[in-house]
Amino acid sequence: MHSEEQAEQRVDELSCRIYTALRDGGLETEPLLELAYLLEEWDMSTPATQELLKRPAAQLTTADLTRLGESLLRDSNFEPTFALEPRLWATLEHALEVVERDVRARGITGTLRLISHDWGNGSQAWVEFQGGYHGNGIPPIVGSDPQSALTVVADAVQETIMELIWKVWPVCAEHNLGLHAGWEHETPVWRCAGDGTHTVAPVGELP
Repeated sequence: MHSEEQAEQRVDELSCRIYTALRDGGLETEPLLELAYLLEEWDMSTPATQELLKRPAAQLTTADLTRLGESLLRDSNFEPTFALEPRLWATLEHALEVVERDVRARGITGTLRLISHDWGNGSQAWVEFQGGYHGNGIPPIVGSDPQSALTVVADAVQETIMELIWKVWPVCAEHNLGLHAGWEHETPVWRCAGDGTHTVAPVGELP
């Protein structure tokens, strides 16, 4: 048996190893079996863990390993970190560049950037404005979808800026109400609740 802390650390190590192998190729049976054993010890028995522990390893094909590896990552709620998958950070940075166009369009100046913290093991991103930050961190998984990233980053930028300038931003010119990031036809937009909710502009295209 493993202590809880040791088991959690080993699950993270194995999950990272399996994720990297699924991404780059070369997935082997050994880490899948060990992760299956650990999940079973935690009473997290799933069809994937049962199949791995009951089927002879020699019968597992490459397709089986891929399918089971993906299932185990889902079963263990694995999410890649920015260090493991740098493209997730790059997606958030691109989203910030788009949202920054709206910030500048409304005459707001000051450095706007993404940061992470050593005390959080770089597990989340934060929006920093004029050397300060506020609000909830952005988990790496948000960077897996560019459109979702745009909406989440818009929310984070809005929260950070309003906290530091003590004003509502952005504002609907027609109703003088604060805008909120939302969706219209699967496109991230700024919406106003005045006279019934209406779309003011796509995120990144405020006049």
